[in-house]
Amino acid sequence: MTELLLVRYFAGARAAAGVPEEKVEAATLADLVATVTADRPRLAGVVTACSFLVDGTAWRDRDAALPTAATVDVLPPFAGG
Repeated sequence: MTELLLVRYFAGARAAAGVPEEKVEAATLADLVATVTADRPRLAGVVTACSFLVDGTAWRDRDAALPTAATVDVLPPFAGG
């Protein structure tokens, strides 16, 4: 049985997703993005500018295999600071 990834959305990504978090089955970040945006055009527009953390580490390679049962944070650009 494949374990699901926990996807947590922050700020504008949360508003576009319509949920604060969800469980998703995906092998790579590219798969995850395709899955969560399939029926959410607003979220699809937001994630193009997002950064991703996988278990707290910045994840840039969308084709690399994700760790089993990882937590993926979807972070849109933040203003200020």
